[in-house]
Amino acid sequence: MHSQTQTKANQPATDYLDGLIDESTAANFLCQSVRTIQKWRVTGFGPEFCKSGRSIRYRRRDLMEWSNSRRRSSTTDI
Repeated sequence: MHSQTQTKANQPATDYLDGLIDESTAANFLCQSVRTIQKWRVTGFGPEFCKSGRSIRYRRRDLMEWSNSRRRSSTTDI
């Protein structure tokens, strides 16, 4: 994690985009099913995520950056 985005323990992120959301909310954010983003995690295809024990969380900023990196202007773009 970048030093700019690190927060003190037990304090919420001060920037909305740096806040963590659960996988259900992340799937909704990306207009995908929870199962799809679970498959992406296994294959390494999807956005970066945080794992603490069994909990999976996504940072809104990472979801937006990943989504923006997938943008194309035509189907022939690589």
